[in-house]
Amino acid sequence: MVNPASAGEPVENGAARSARPIDLVHLARQCLGDEELEREVLALFDTTIANYLTRLERSTTGEELVMSLHAIRGASAGVGAFALAELAQAAERDLREGQLPDPELIQDVTMAIEEVRSYISGVIGVSE
Repeated sequence: MVNPASAGEPVENGAARSARPIDLVHLARQCLGDEELEREVLALFDTTIANYLTRLERSTTGEELVMSLHAIRGASAGVGAFALAELAQAAERDLREGQLPDPELIQDVTMAIEEVRSYISGVIGVSE
């Protein structure tokens, strides 16, 4: 498993473990314990989620918002960024139910993306 301590968090602290923006245990399982693959996946996710954020910010229709949020949700769940995935899912669900997007919820998604990217940078040294 990639080293969470490099992101400035104590490894033994259960509260810090659950507060991480990415579940590194989930990621390790997805990568079959291959630490180099974990780093590659996190680096790829960092680039991908930055692109998805740009698409989200440039969305001008409900359909574009739904597509962007759906992509964010799926990618985030895959690497273990479950809080981000849940925020994106909530916003996507509202839109699919015909509700106007809550600007605060969209801002929460944006902030969660920034938090995840910062965490990845701390774990593997990705430059933003």
